[in-house]
Amino acid sequence: MNSLYTWGAIGLLVAASTAGDVLLSVAMKKTGDLGDLRRRQALGAVATRIFTQGTFWMGIACMTVAFFSLLVALSWADVSLVAPAATSLTFLTTAVAAKLFLNENVDQRRWLSAVLVGVGVALLAW
Repeated sequence: MNSLYTWGAIGLLVAASTAGDVLLSVAMKKTGDLGDLRRRQALGAVATRIFTQGTFWMGIACMTVAFFSLLVALSWADVSLVAPAATSLTFLTTAVAAKLFLNENVDQRRWLSAVLVGVGVALLAW
């Protein structure tokens, strides 16, 4: 049963981290080039533009959930299982989310590496 809890915490960590990455990417793309904004406006205006976006704060909330899920998973299992599984699964889900939600170009090399990472996680879980 402890294994089920561990993988549940890892699953929540992966989902929250992926959602956080996507939301923060959306927020920063809405914000624009920070260097250009800083040159045209003051640094305070740039910070205001970032911190007034709802997607930025939703991304921060998701990353917070991911962090606490990591802590929970580490309290139930060894770091030698949790860290590689969470990192590699997050890599896999982020590639899928980037393609689906951000319309990013994910080339064949990235897909192949994502599949190999997935195989590695399966070996780790087995």
